[in-house]
Amino acid sequence: MVRKARLDDAAAIAAVHMRTWQVAYRGLVPDEILDRFELDEWTTRRRQMLEDESVFVFVAETDGDVAGFVAVGPCRDRDLEGEGELYGIYVRPEQWRHGLGRELISAGEDALRELGFAEAGLWVLEDNPRARRFYEANGWLLDEPAHKAYPAGDKELSEVRYRRRL
Repeated sequence: MVRKARLDDAAAIAAVHMRTWQVAYRGLVPDEILDRFELDEWTTRRRQMLEDESVFVFVAETDGDVAGFVAVGPCRDRDLEGEGELYGIYVRPEQWRHGLGRELISAGEDALRELGFAEAGLWVLEDNPRARRFYEANGWLLDEPAHKAYPAGDKELSEVRYRRRL
C-alpha cells in the first residue's frame, strides 16, 4: 500500500533511507561514512523534509511497516526551473524486486503531474547501475551531458541526471 507520508513516519523513513544507502552504496561511498550513520540525525533530516510544504513524500507499507518512500517537488536545478524533480526513492533492500519501487515512482510521478509539472528530472550516482536500470525501465532518459559532483568524505562521486515527460 502506498500512502502520503505523515510526520510520525520520519524515523521509519530514516531507517529505510539509511539501510538502503548502506547496502546500495557500499563500494561507492567510503565505508567510514556508511558505518557511522546515526538514526537520530537521519530522523531529524527526514522530519525537516516532511515539514517542508514544497516536498511531497509517499511511503510504501508492507505488513504495516514502512518499506520504502519517494520524495518529489519542484526542480532545484536552475536550468530546469518550472519542472518537477524526483528527489529520492528508496526501498528497503529486503523488498527489492517486489514491485514497491514501481508503485512509489508511479505515486511520485502522479503527484508531480497534479502539481502541474509536464517534465521532471532526477539525479543518480553514475556508478549505480541498479538504480539506473530501474529509472530507465520506468521511462526516464539520460540527460546528457548533465553531470555534477557529489561530495562523499574525501571522494567526489559523479552524478548523472535523468529526465522524463510526465
